Amino acid sequence: MGKPTGFLEIDRRDRGYEKPEARRRTWSEFVHPLPEAELGRQAARCMDCGIPFCHNGCPVNNLIPDWNNLVYRDQWQAAVASLHSTNNFPEFTGRICPAPCEEACTLNIQDVPVTIKTVECAIVDRGWQEGWIAPLPAAHPTGRRVAVVGSGPAGLACAQQLARAGHAVTVLEKQDRIGGLLRYGIPDFKLEKHLIDRRIVQLQLEGVTFRTSVEVGVDVSLGELLDEHDVVALCGGAERPRDLEVPGRELPGIHPAMHYLVQQNRVLAGDDPAYAAPAGRIDAAGLHVVVIGGGDTGADCVGTAIRQGAASVTQIEIMPKPPERANKALTWPDWPLRLRTSPAHEEGCTREWAVLTREAVGAHGRVTALDCVRVSWERGADGRLGPRAVPGSEFRLRADLVLLAMGFTGPVQAGLLERSGLALDARGNVAADTQEYRTSQDRVFAAGDMRRGQSLVVWAIREGRQCARAIDAFLMGDSTLPR
Repeated sequence: MGKPTGFLEIDRRDRGYEKPEARRRTWSEFVHPLPEAELGRQAARCMDCGIPFCHNGCPVNNLIPDWNNLVYRDQWQAAVASLHSTNNFPEFTGRICPAPCEEACTLNIQDVPVTIKTVECAIVDRGWQEGWIAPLPAAHPTGRRVAVVGSGPAGLACAQQLARAGHAVTVLEKQDRIGGLLRYGIPDFKLEKHLIDRRIVQLQLEGVTFRTSVEVGVDVSLGELLDEHDVVALCGGAERPRDLEVPGRELPGIHPAMHYLVQQNRVLAGDDPAYAAPAGRIDAAGLHVVVIGGGDTGADCVGTAIRQGAASVTQIEIMPKPPERANKALTWPDWPLRLRTSPAHEEGCTREWAVLTREAVGAHGRVTALDCVRVSWERGADGRLGPRAVPGSEFRLRADLVLLAMGFTGPVQAGLLERSGLALDARGNVAADTQEYRTSQDRVFAAGDMRRGQSLVVWAIREGRQCARAIDAFLMGDSTLPR
């Protein structure tokens, strides 16, 4: 423990943001890092609990008390090494992870958890700044070849671990740039893409080969990959969006969230708008925008629409408004249901809860409004909670642009999964367990959202690492890679 009385003497302090009126005009990150001296003080608040619940709260089991203690003692290079021992890409999680570790922190019982995510981000940023993060190529190649399908966080983590074990790894990505959801699904104001680019360089120097604009199942079959490689790891995403099944859904002006976010990310990357949006540009400038869905993707749409100059942005959610504060006696140290406000919401957004969309209304060939009703959640005869329309609560919401951010139902079936014959689970994901990560086909493994369904970046990194260990053990009979 860095300072036994730190949590008693030092108040929690976290990173700050640019003011909303300033950040609405930029696509760059707007977080203000804490000064180094303050980071040491915040790290000193960690109690190094007898049972560090933060370890289990973190899917990659970060050694949180260890590197908090190292930061407190000004041993930053050792902290960088400790952090990377469990997490391949802490600059990603330090920016976009919702920090389940902080929810599990013992101090969170009193709503003042250690600023774990902030310290994590500061450690890795300092590591890059000082040149402490370098490629770690394998000393001896094994002669085994592995193909990794998908270059999101699961695929990149899997590829890096396997390359460090000495295997020849090729990552195949259907898009024209590496990064998966990190590249095209998350706005630049949350994750600037140069952070991905420098990791790609590191992986290349470790021996990973990248092939872009190659869709497995379309441009090359799974069988062909197996002919050329000893093992194939499927690390694609859960890209099948949940749709809005109401009359008027077909009206122009209603789009899945990812179509919208990918376009904007491509434009910011320098792509010609005609290439970035071949089916037509989706631009919120001057429009009244409604985002359906209250999660992180919905918040990303809110922030993007505001930066594009929307006339108004409203976010609606069918679930009731969560409580401001979780009932810690019932939820801690698990992930609680409570109200979460994104910085995007503070930039100019109206939020509505317990609202059901009944119909999309159009005029002159495109959407102009949504007919909605407020709902209450009641138990039916089967005991399940379900939405019930509140009589007399119908209202019409002006909507020139509607963005559907209601989550994802699993991986896309057309192409790879449809043609491979791989067994799927009840939810339509690739069936594989979390020990061996093997699919129903010999020499084919699966990890990340394609296996578990829509999830967090930190879960993708965990599964990519564990899948890599399983593959290494399969190829070599044993593995020294960490789980």
